[in-house]
Parts: sequence; structure tokens; C-alpha cells
Amino acid sequence: MIQGSSVSPDAGSEIRFQAYVTEVSEVIGHADRVGPLRGYCTGLLLPGGRKSIEPMAARLDPLHVQATHQSLHHLVAKAPWDDQAVLDVVCRRAVPALQQSGSIQAWILDDTGVAKSGRHSVGVARQYCPPLGKKENCQVAVSLSLANQHASLPVAFQLYLPEEWAGDPERRRKADVPTEIRFRTKPEIALEQLARAVAADLPRGLVLADPAYGNDTALRDGITALGLLYGVGIQASTTVWPPGLEPLPPKPPSGKGRPARRPRREAGHEPVSAKQMAQSLPVAAYRTVSWREGSRGALQSRFAAARVRPAHRDTTLEVPRAVEWLLIEWPLGEDAPTKYWLSTLPEDTALEDLVSLVKLRWRIERDYRELKQEIGLDHFEGRGWRGFHHHASLCITAYAFLVAERCLFPPEHRFQAKLPGPLPGWTPRGAGAAARAP
Repeated sequence: MIQGSSVSPDAGSEIRFQAYVTEVSEVIGHADRVGPLRGYCTGLLLPGGRKSIEPMAARLDPLHVQATHQSLHHLVAKAPWDDQAVLDVVCRRAVPALQQSGSIQAWILDDTGVAKSGRHSVGVARQYCPPLGKKENCQVAVSLSLANQHASLPVAFQLYLPEEWAGDPERRRKADVPTEIRFRTKPEIALEQLARAVAADLPRGLVLADPAYGNDTALRDGITALGLLYGVGIQASTTVWPPGLEPLPPKPPSGKGRPARRPRREAGHEPVSAKQMAQSLPVAAYRTVSWREGSRGALQSRFAAARVRPAHRDTTLEVPRAVEWLLIEWPLGEDAPTKYWLSTLPEDTALEDLVSLVKLRWRIERDYRELKQEIGLDHFEGRGWRGFHHHASLCITAYAFLVAERCLFPPEHRFQAKLPGPLPGWTPRGAGAAARAP
């Protein structure tokens, strides 16, 4: 099974799965939670449409749906086990399997949304919903994934609590939001997840993120302070000092007051936007680079890279920011560049390597798609903080087993458990009435 277990790789997938779940169950407390944990993870992995509690209960034990429903519901919505402890076990067992297909290359920060109606589910608000690409009534959670070119796995997942929720005692009480949870921006949550991963000594990778995170200077500074490198998206308006142009030194002392210590700017000697920088480069600076094979052939575009000094609020610093890479994508036929990244990769990094690494962020989209479509991440129907995170942790637990099976074993040896399924004519509560014969 997953590397590190005492179970032989020659054992069947169900034996590997049982051993895996047994190990995870060691950190959830009471022995009476082990059966529901095994059942919940099994239900998430089995074929079927809805992965909310009642449909899974009907597939797991058709003759005792109500009793199975109650035990699964208690495990997820009520039992006070530690999500991080579960994810630590999952990570410890699944990451070595990922490394069988190649060393960890990236730590990917991102968030995903779950559309919701009403206002009572914890954290729900009208906000930008990543899967829909627009503002919608939804919950949003921040995640951190470890990835290489062949596989990836979320190792942290936390709900973003909007200010309107964080400051509303009544809504917090009804959703059982822990008292220590306060409003934090998504980049602040992401930085805490990175710090926890560093403390856990996980295999290092280049931190990747889209402009929603990469444009946050405090996050970039925090990543560097943790001893990590990054390759993060930024907006076209982000300012940089181009090659050959540096902040002016502090003003010479005048003999009055304290001497100036901060770099400065003046008219005609100012940083430029990333877009201006991109448009000032000669055509020869752009080269066509392929970064991976897609379903329709090699993925490629035109890129250029330059060594620049980020300039955001640098007049508040006594020392200018360090020089790093500005990577620009300007596809052939486009009137302007389409994407920009800042990266602290070494100065001798080849353009092809820069592109290949920052483009590895696509793996998080695959994680989210499979977690939702195959595992049921967005199928939880409860409203509380604990239930939301318990369900997400168990989805990641199930997904980690699936990822490890893919990395270590051919398809015919992967998880193949089968159960009888719901009794004929059974429908979950809330389902529409069956069509009647005329």
C-alpha cells in the first residue's frame, strides 16, 4: 500500500486500504470511530453520484441506512477529533508515494469555492467563487498542495471566514466557529499553512500561486522569510525597477534632523509596471517554450525573462528589495502580454526551467476537479465549522490513497472495492418524487 506500511505491495488494494485507514484511525480518538471512519472513506471512494452522508450510508449498508447514517453523521459533524493530526498521518504516508514518480517540485497555494444557497452554512457569503469565475453566494477554502510533474496532493485545507462572519457572534455560535478563529485574509491563511509545512519538514518545493496571492507583497516577503523560493503570478500593474535602473540613495544629510535612510524616487527616475517592462523588451527577447504535453499536443507559448527589483512600497524600506526574475508570457497573436510572474529562483535558472516550474500550478486544478467530481468534496450538506473541515479532511484522506495507488501500482491493482448499493426504489430524503405512471 502507501509506502511505509507493513503491508506487502503484493497484497490486494482492499487490504492496503484497510491497513491505511487503520493507521489514520489511530489519531481520531475513540475506538467506536474506527468503523465509521472506514465506512466514510470507503463511501467517498466508491462509484456513485452524491457523496453526502445519507446516499453513502445507503450504498454502504442498504439494510441499515438509518443506523449507518447516524454513525457517519456523528463522526463528521460531532466528534471532536483533530483534522491536522489526520492530515499529518495522510501526508506522512502519501508523500513518499508521490516521490516514487519524482521529487517534490512545488508547493501550490490556491483556493476553491463551493456554491451555496442561503446564509447559514459556515463562511458562506457573496464573494468571488473560483470555480464559477465570478461573485456568487459560496464558501471559499484555502489549500496547500505538494506536487511534481506526475502527481499532487493537498496537505492543508482551511475555510476562509469573511469579516461579516468573523464579527457576528450569533452566526459564529450557530456554526460552532472556534473562539480562536479570527478574520484573516486568504494570503495570511496561506502563509500560516506554509509555516506549518516548513515546521513539519515536508520535502521543499517552489511556492506557486496565482496573482490573487502573488500580488501580496507581505506574502512574498513571508515566503522568503521562511527560507522558501517562489514563482508567483502578479498583476500587470505591479511595479518593478527594470535592469539598469535602481532606487536613488537617501538624500544627503542637511545638518538638521535625523539623516535620511530610505531609498527614494523622483520624477523621471521611477519604477515601471510589469506591463511597461514587457512592452519595452525587444522582440528577440521572446522565445517559444514548450512546458508539457497536453491532450492535443505540446503546450507552448512565447516567454521572456528579465532580472528586476520589485518596487512596491520600497520607499518604506531602508534597503531595496532583492533582484529576482520577472517572467512574462506574450502568446503569438495577442496584442499584449497575458501573464506575469515574479520568482526568486537563482540567477542562472534557464528560461525553460522557469516556465516549466511556474506552469506546474495546473496540478491544483486537477486536484480540485477530482476532489469534487470523484470524491465529493463539495457534497457536504452540514452547516458547522467542524463538519466542513472533518468532511474535507476525510476527502483528502481518501484522495491521498487514490493518488498513492496511482503512483505505486498499475490500474489492475488499485482500489476495487464493491458494495451492493441501495435497495431498489430507495431515494434519499429531499430527492424529488419518482415519476408516476399515467
